[in-house]
Amino acid sequence: MKLVWIVDDDAEMGHAVSLMLKLLDCETKHFNSPRLAAQALLGGGRPDLMVLDINMPEVSGLDMLEFLRRRREWKNLPVIMLSSEAADVMVDDAMKLGADGYVMKPVTIEELEKVMSQAFYKHLMK
Repeated sequence: MKLVWIVDDDAEMGHAVSLMLKLLDCETKHFNSPRLAAQALLGGGRPDLMVLDINMPEVSGLDMLEFLRRRREWKNLPVIMLSSEAADVMVDDAMKLGADGYVMKPVTIEELEKVMSQAFYKHLMK
């Protein structure tokens, strides 16, 4: 069973994504801020995949992604970005920073499963 960390300041969205992931046979943990997720990582926690909301107060999902990609121990952690914004610039920024996928809110279980599979495959091929 894969462990997926969901980092989203919207509790309802975090819960919805968690339910979808459980239906996809994943264990989940929800963090309502990147700071809390970073503390858990620094404390020794390690998910198999992280789903990061882009727009959050204080620290954005893009900032968190950049933090992950600059650290050797998390550089290859699969990360899917989640956003209500479809702007090509936002998608391009996320992919340039090292995101493995990008899904739009509201996300469907089919879309989430597809992007997760692509993210895991990408990291298997590295």
